[in-house]
Amino acid sequence: MTPDPTAVTVLTVLTTTDSAEKAESLARGAVEARLAACAQISAPVTSVYRWNGAIETAQEWQILFKTTPQRYAALEAHLTAAHDYDTPEIIATPVVRGGAAYLEWVSAETAAP
Repeated sequence: MTPDPTAVTVLTVLTTTDSAEKAESLARGAVEARLAACAQISAPVTSVYRWNGAIETAQEWQILFKTTPQRYAALEAHLTAAHDYDTPEIIATPVVRGGAAYLEWVSAETAAP
């Protein structure tokens, strides 16, 4: 049977934190644990949000992880445990197309040891 080229084999998972050091720690921990093949940290972004009834503005660092649907639950659990926010942003988006070699690499790098 030919694999379905539209099947989701990779997810991108986004979270944010309030410092470059925390972002690197979250990224490194996930990659070391093979919960993500890689993580990209974006320079500070400005977030505007409602929290406890007030509008807040904060500088945050975004981390974009590449993982598989099979590793998502473990990555979410890791981020929830390692994160210091009460309610961390953890959003998964399916990658519906991508280079075959790259998608295979993500799968290989996140395979359980």
